[in-house]
Amino acid sequence: MSLADECAAATAELTIPLLLRSNAGEFADHPALTHLGDDDSTLTWGRLRRRVAAVALGLADAGLASGEVMLISAAGRIEHWLVDLAAVHLGAVPCSAYATLSTPQLRYLAGHSRATVLIVENAEQLSRWAPVLGELTEVRAIVLIDPTGVEFTDPRLTDLSTVEAAGADRYASDPSAFEDRWPRITPDDPVTLLYTSGTTGDPKGVVLSHRNVLHQAVALELLVDLPAHAPTVAYLPLAHIAERVLGIYIPVYRAGHVHIVADPAQAVAALLAVKPSTFFGVPRVWEKMVAALQGFLAGAEEAVRDAVAGATKVALEVHALREKHQEVPAGLTEQLASLDALILEPIRAKLGLDRIIHAGSGAAPIPVDVLTFLAGIGVEVYEVWGMTETTGTATINTPGHFRTGTVGVPNVGMDVTLADDGEILVRGPLVCQGYLQADGSVAPVTDADGWLATGDIGTIDDDGFLTITDRKKELLITASGKNVAPAQIENLLRTHPLIGYAVAIGDRRPYVTALISLDEEAAPVWAAARGIDASDPKALASHPAVLAELQAAVDAANARLARPEQVKKFQVLPAALSPEGGELTPTLKLKRRTISDRYADAIDDLYR
Repeated sequence: MSLADECAAATAELTIPLLLRSNAGEFADHPALTHLGDDDSTLTWGRLRRRVAAVALGLADAGLASGEVMLISAAGRIEHWLVDLAAVHLGAVPCSAYATLSTPQLRYLAGHSRATVLIVENAEQLSRWAPVLGELTEVRAIVLIDPTGVEFTDPRLTDLSTVEAAGADRYASDPSAFEDRWPRITPDDPVTLLYTSGTTGDPKGVVLSHRNVLHQAVALELLVDLPAHAPTVAYLPLAHIAERVLGIYIPVYRAGHVHIVADPAQAVAALLAVKPSTFFGVPRVWEKMVAALQGFLAGAEEAVRDAVAGATKVALEVHALREKHQEVPAGLTEQLASLDALILEPIRAKLGLDRIIHAGSGAAPIPVDVLTFLAGIGVEVYEVWGMTETTGTATINTPGHFRTGTVGVPNVGMDVTLADDGEILVRGPLVCQGYLQADGSVAPVTDADGWLATGDIGTIDDDGFLTITDRKKELLITASGKNVAPAQIENLLRTHPLIGYAVAIGDRRPYVTALISLDEEAAPVWAAARGIDASDPKALASHPAVLAELQAAVDAANARLARPEQVKKFQVLPAALSPEGGELTPTLKLKRRTISDRYADAIDDLYR
């Protein structure tokens, strides 16, 4: 039986509710969820299911029905997991929204999804919703996790404690109200709805099924040997496909122990506390680790640097042999074991990675130098590739089969090929059910033969390893893995008459910046009205009054954008963009690569 057949057989009847019941029975006293820093918060699998049952019945009484969408606007906390799993047990569809979304973006999500219940974390999150709550007539209940400081002026407002208490009473008096409901859920029912930015800036609602997410969980178990009940660190937002799979679905499948980190900036500190056997880091996390270690070594004594360099050399030699599937000589294995125990393991311990078995990276490209440095201290980070539409990982490197600089080979059961223009096409059991439409229907994302056009350009070598070379779609992926649609930012900036063109920058960068060119017709008029000499375009582009006005335009655009999308810095170009200059197409579309190359120095200045 092939691995694909094993996956198909394993997921044939599985659903998240079925697995949670199994865990509550077999591993009732095993820890399931802990809010890191609060040991008293730990929920065992038995207690977790009892609370999920109570919240589910409470939400049903509040108006959440099977097939309906429930929006969650909250950071990482145990209650986020509770309400999510509760909705799934009702046959409803939970959808986590990024906590940084602006009010117009929240309005779009609620309207497009036709959500009937909102879960809102606290007063601060509620303030984002407040301006549009009156428009959301389909919303029957607004449930606050933390109601501190909130005035209950809207009759739909309630709090999670009240909802859960009511549900607990109902479950105690009539368990069948819950136990007779969840068995109706099938593997092909939706398990979540995730919105991902499209190239036009309009979010797309990706519908994933129980079968999608559990295929991903089973595939990882078949490819990577991990201990039972492995502890993990959950630090990414649950609106991100990676955290949904790694923080909810895989732990439910494996009865793992999730340690929740509310602040993603504390991810590295969490590693020290948890010492997990597996960890997925977006490139920015790994880059920060490497920078910290390099800084430490730069200030260390020469003898220490030499010792680390010697151990690293041996580790990389072994790493290279393993990558080529060549036998590692016994003597070299013994030498590395000795050096590792003496030198490298203590370094890994400083990072909380001394028990790591499997480390991954994805969501954005990671520099090969970073991967090599980490391999040199005994942390092999395996790069993966995929998208929300492929339930995360469509291709994967694993400890037994990897090639540094590539994103691996097709995941279990997946097919990957290239179109004539090099665009990567995928198909298989990890491809989502489709995109949610405004009328409630779900439109397929594949063609008649089942292929999903990913928008990425790549190459496939003779051994089947995929390398991403470019992006056909105009989508920025920041160093922290956030997808950002540049067109949305640029269109907002261009609403100001001074701005002719704006170019959002941020791919593989820590934050978003912008190049701005002044409108050739409007800028001189604006300047003349203020007594500013506009005869020299270059001087006008650097005039303090112009810069101040542009800053105001940027601030206005940022007010309508989520924090990861907001423009942190901008540079005004000395001349207008034009087809004659080669920066625009004949139809006046941005030629991004030309602009990036031509203004590379200006872009670099924005990140200094």
